[in-house]
Amino acid sequence: MSRIKSKFFDQVDRNCPLNDYPRPQFVRSDWLCLNGEYDFAIVKKGSPEPPKYDCKILVPFAPECKLSGVEKHPDENQEMWYRRAFTIPSKWSGKDILLHFEAVDWQTTVYINDKEVGKHIGGYNPFEFNITEYLQDGENVLTVKVYDPTDSGLQTRGKQTHATHGFYYTATSGIWQTVWLEPVEKSHVTYFKFVPDIDKEELYFYFTGLNVDYVNVSVIKDDEVISEKKIELDGTISVPNPILWSPENPYLYDLKIEAYKDDKLVDTIKSYFGMRKYSLEKDSDGYMRLCLNNKPYFQKGLLDQGYWPDGGMTAPTDEALIYDVQKMKDLGFNMLRKHIKRECNRWYYHCDRLGMLVWQDMISGSDYVNVFWCGVLPTINIRKVDDTEKNFARFKRTDIDARNEFKQQLYEMIDGLYSSTSICCWVPFNEAWGQFDAKRIGCAVKCYDASRFVDHASGWHDQGGPDFVSIHRYILPVFLPKKDERRPFVLSEYGGYSRIIDGNVWDKKKSFGYMMFRSEKSLTNAFVRLHEKQIFPLIKKGLSATVYTQISDVEWEVNGIVTYDRKIVKLDEKAVKEVNRKLTY
Repeated sequence: MSRIKSKFFDQVDRNCPLNDYPRPQFVRSDWLCLNGEYDFAIVKKGSPEPPKYDCKILVPFAPECKLSGVEKHPDENQEMWYRRAFTIPSKWSGKDILLHFEAVDWQTTVYINDKEVGKHIGGYNPFEFNITEYLQDGENVLTVKVYDPTDSGLQTRGKQTHATHGFYYTATSGIWQTVWLEPVEKSHVTYFKFVPDIDKEELYFYFTGLNVDYVNVSVIKDDEVISEKKIELDGTISVPNPILWSPENPYLYDLKIEAYKDDKLVDTIKSYFGMRKYSLEKDSDGYMRLCLNNKPYFQKGLLDQGYWPDGGMTAPTDEALIYDVQKMKDLGFNMLRKHIKRECNRWYYHCDRLGMLVWQDMISGSDYVNVFWCGVLPTINIRKVDDTEKNFARFKRTDIDARNEFKQQLYEMIDGLYSSTSICCWVPFNEAWGQFDAKRIGCAVKCYDASRFVDHASGWHDQGGPDFVSIHRYILPVFLPKKDERRPFVLSEYGGYSRIIDGNVWDKKKSFGYMMFRSEKSLTNAFVRLHEKQIFPLIKKGLSATVYTQISDVEWEVNGIVTYDRKIVKLDEKAVKEVNRKLTY
């Protein structure tokens, strides 16, 4: 049960929370938000739909959290049932109707008017169903059944657990992102992605469609069409004299996509993109450096776990999402590492428009790893334990179905976020949590998306894969790894300095951190000293990016820049800005 509330708690629209358009890079003009109050029940696994639902739940908040109004914890022997009525707007008559779920954790079965529409497995990626044939005139009934074993299963789940402990947090089960409807013609665009090329001054565009012959793509700069092209499957479109996107100048072009069938317009979509390039380059001293738009660019980042005291993994409001990004940008950071979580699409939109680079972690799975192999050895700098088949048991990865599920969810995540401007790095594995074949998977991801960096094994058991020598360091002094001729050195986690503030903490008695400080002054002094003594000197020796732990406290973990409720910045803001000003090549 939540012990505190975020400063956004009272701003939640109880009739239809989080009702901003959920897919900002793929916008159609008509949609209907289905967030709001649902009938809800938790029943024994395998039971039929309950004849009577015993409570109400506020979707899209998970039943474990305060904002849901339920505050119950379903376990591996139970299933969740949701039900609500809805009516299709009359102006949608003759259209196909798509039902979208931005995220449901984990195994979902959807019914319309008591008829099964389909199933989905996976807890973090969006999915949809065409429900046209199941609809009736007037009122319709949506029913959703969800099973989520959390850490009793091997599926991708991140840090969710039934019994909170250490760095593992309260589970987020069932529907936890926006549910919505949209009308489309029978012929319509189903997917598109694009990649900017600043050197050739063009945008590569690829699309798939249902009975679509071609699309007409228009690039729009400041409300003026500057380029236009007909594309049948894929092709390039000119972006002359491009304004380059960066955190300092997050300029976005608009994109209009018009789809045709038999030369008849059948679909219109609005999108956007930024012209940017992520690459590696050797400096004059022979160190590999991260570059943005063909220039060396030091990435100064924060770990971002995306948890909220009242919403779990679901932000209370769109303004809450904006706060985390804008506040960290105001403090001088230019990158966030979205840690073991796929965020809602609007979060990436805010990073795109506000100017915040993103490292995107894949969500971890498997059983809990052995502390000796995956904790003690890395701490004493023995970091390269082979993660191929002979060591699957050590990494808790012997189950082939769980490995295949991980890979499927990984590529679903990449496909869904492929066109994001701000995402500059994919992180398949973190600290050996369910790590397996990291070099092979890292190389495969790099091949699938060569436009971005890959941190194939963040922090610990380096397999020599793309693209970084990636180190995590807490408590003990930061060390300089052996120079790598192909890969830059990144400090992908460090710091974690902690401070408890009475009245703004989840549970004072259980709170913990790597190093605890009693006041703003002592915490700030330690933060400054850490950078002056250990971090700044490493930049000239090859350090190319940093990820400080972390944006906010999370439950008992009190090492945030801000408190869990987002009400207090725990360090002196001017000092943090000055440190970030000095974090540069």
